[in-house]
Amino acid sequence: MSLNDAHAFAFSLATTLMAAIIIFQAGDGTLSVTLASEYDGDTAAIVHEIDPFAP
Repeated sequence: MSLNDAHAFAFSLATTLMAAIIIFQAGDGTLSVTLASEYDGDTAAIVHEIDPFAP
């Protein structure tokens, strides 16, 4: 997934679920998106966090 696609997907999920979403880079270099509460990986792998409640 490209960075633009990951951001669009994460923003869509965050606004639909009203939950914080993490964009992270996996070990093979691919980008993925998950709920922040579900992420238990390395914090250095986080590319961006989208919080729908942030001002």
